[in-house]
Amino acid sequence: MLTCIIRYHIDPTKKAQFAQYARNWGTAIPRCGADLIGYYAPHEGSSTLAYGIYNIPSLGAYEQYRDRLAADPLGRENYDFAQSEKFLLREDRTFLKLVSSPHGAAK
Repeated sequence: MLTCIIRYHIDPTKKAQFAQYARNWGTAIPRCGADLIGYYAPHEGSSTLAYGIYNIPSLGAYEQYRDRLAADPLGRENYDFAQSEKFLLREDRTFLKLVSSPHGAAK
C-alpha cells in the first residue's frame, strides 16, 4: 500500500475555492478507486499550504485510478474548475510507504 501526499500551494485569497475543490474530490476520488484520507486547508501558520492524502495499492493501480478520474464527470469538472479559478499555484505529489507498522502494539 502506498500513500500519496499532494502538497498544494494555493492562493490565500481563494481558500473557499480550494474547499469546494476538496469536497468535490471527496466524492470523485473514492468512486474512482483510491482510499481518500482527506484534504486539509490552511488554518494556522502558512496560509498557502494545503494537502490531499489518499492510499492506493500500487503505482500501477495509481495509473488506472488516474485514468478513471480523468474520465469521471465530476473529476473533469473539478480539473476545469481549478483551471478557471486559478487557486492552485503549484502541486507536488509524493508517494510514501508505511514502514513503522505495526505501531502502537503492546510490548
